[in-house]
Amino acid sequence: MESNPGETAIKRPTGTTTEDPVSTEVSFRRMKLPKGLNGDLLFKGITVLFAFSILAIIALMILEMADQSLPAIRKFGWSFVGGSDWDAVQGIFGALPYIWGTVVSSILALLLATPLGVGTAIFITEIAPKRFGGVVASLVELLAAIPSVIYGLWGVLVMAPWLQQTVQPYLIDHFGFLPFFQGAPYGVSMMAAVIILMIMVLPIITSITKEVLQAVPQNQREAAIALGATRWEMIRMAVLPYGRSGILGAVILGLGRAVGETMAVTMVIGNTPQISLSLLSPGYTMPSVIANEFNEATSALHSAALMEIGLILLAVTLIINVLARLLLWSMTRKTAVGGAK
Repeated sequence: MESNPGETAIKRPTGTTTEDPVSTEVSFRRMKLPKGLNGDLLFKGITVLFAFSILAIIALMILEMADQSLPAIRKFGWSFVGGSDWDAVQGIFGALPYIWGTVVSSILALLLATPLGVGTAIFITEIAPKRFGGVVASLVELLAAIPSVIYGLWGVLVMAPWLQQTVQPYLIDHFGFLPFFQGAPYGVSMMAAVIILMIMVLPIITSITKEVLQAVPQNQREAAIALGATRWEMIRMAVLPYGRSGILGAVILGLGRAVGETMAVTMVIGNTPQISLSLLSPGYTMPSVIANEFNEATSALHSAALMEIGLILLAVTLIINVLARLLLWSMTRKTAVGGAK
């Protein structure tokens, strides 16, 4: 067969196929599922099932806990939330001291941990040399790997005696006129619980804030420096506003950890159901009373009261998350509107 003089023969290497990769991809895409099945609809159905399964699990938890709590709910009603007496022998139960201890210890720990965590993240990402910042970040993240029972043991054996012998007497002598530092130096107290929670919340806030700050575009920093800003002004005006919503999310995650922490807090808070403004006094939290008394419940009403405390704890956690989402949405919306202007 004669070849066309205007054409050039193309020789292919031996052992290679002549299939076009584009046609191969098209043929792969045209692979048919069994008759009656649509791949997109099948994938959508599976993902929707996964998403709603989470909601179903939460709904089942709430329904089961509410069902187990019915004896206490029917007997005490709303007085259970506002009551402060807890007597398993007499069958009188009130959850207010436990709600107080949970809310106060979590909020105070968050107030202490947030500036420390954000400041540490700023140091790692903006100030420290890269290698040294990586070492500091690894050490901070190591705190998250320590089991809570280890924190509790350290708190009981080391921190509580130190507070009792050094810190609390000093606070009583110099600031005893304030209601927050009145009473005897017990060591195990609300103050010890706040410090333990602060240490346990710190890695979460620091790690997430660090990732948020690292995601800030470098050109924002360079633009601020080019306009004559100092390093602190660059961080305050160009970095922190950009990562504000992410930092808020880190704080909320830390709050969720603080509210639900059980073992370490149980070991250092003193486990006394009382309401006191003094940080030197012992206290109690909702997770702690459930952990301490659930296996030793003396009656069905006692078990129902503990289950109702768990239901309240779940409700508080959900409310905190909803409020956090609303606040985060509001801040994001304001930022978007400001950027649009």
